[in-house]
Amino acid sequence: MNDDTSPVHRSGFACLVGRPNVGKSTLTNALVGEKVAIMSARPQTTRHTIRGIVHRPDAQLVLVDTPGLHRPRTLLGERLNDLVRDTLSEVDVIAFCLPADQKIGPGDRYIAQQLAETVSTRRTGSFKVPVVAVVTKADTVDRSAMVDHLLAVQELAASVDREWADIVPVSAKDGFQVGELSDVLVGHLPEGPELYPGGELTDEPEAVMVAELVREAALEGVRDELPHSLAVVVEEIVEREGSGDEAKGRPPLLDVRVNLFVERDSQKAIVIGRGGSRLRSVGTEARRGIEALLGSRVYLDLHVKVAKDWQRDPKQLRRLGF
Repeated sequence: MNDDTSPVHRSGFACLVGRPNVGKSTLTNALVGEKVAIMSARPQTTRHTIRGIVHRPDAQLVLVDTPGLHRPRTLLGERLNDLVRDTLSEVDVIAFCLPADQKIGPGDRYIAQQLAETVSTRRTGSFKVPVVAVVTKADTVDRSAMVDHLLAVQELAASVDREWADIVPVSAKDGFQVGELSDVLVGHLPEGPELYPGGELTDEPEAVMVAELVREAALEGVRDELPHSLAVVVEEIVEREGSGDEAKGRPPLLDVRVNLFVERDSQKAIVIGRGGSRLRSVGTEARRGIEALLGSRVYLDLHVKVAKDWQRDPKQLRRLGF
């Protein structure tokens, strides 16, 4: 128990929500200081609730980066939305990301209404869970445009008869007010001890992180429809017998076998590329990140398979981990 002279330590969970591709993963990485959530220029990149852990002398802030809330068109979309709503009910503060370079639109209004219905008390104007409006990508607009956007963000709260706990413009790209946002989120956490050991940056299993790194590499430079149709499953991560030598400081070689699932043969051809050139590039890029993650040499074995219309098939969704 703290006495009057002891510093207060806070700990808890913050959930980042917003439309797809508004900078939630990039902001998670900026707050943590390391890459724990995959980033892509394509929407709907995040499929799992990636937790990034911010360690501070006065607090431990656990960030939950969810898939983007959206009007679902498939069974997968419905399950991703359910995942977000389940997460919202279990956190201490919500960061609603609204990019400065995009006007408030129907998607933002949909999410604001969902927040009003999901995490609000009956009393008008209050949220059961504090909601901080985070204006991302602040580096992309001038001061005049930012003022207009902040007014629009305030009007968005009024449109659902609520008030934001705070409004914070940030830029994950150049670090503008990332520290200030961390302070604001920590201010909404309850007093408590550390929830995770000091060295941990995420509590995601290694296999999930490996799958996400492969997805990120596979999504770069492909057609717009592919992110919605690509699922990655790690079959195994095993140490190759006799491959390491501790005495010489030589780490073991890990055999990492991964399957990439698409919905159509045409998509399989996109991922593989002419003569397998694209898949080789994906493997090279992903292997760098995986070796850094696992701290060992990696032999990455990638296979592309077709699981027809898996986004709409309950059995295949379960098999692929959704």
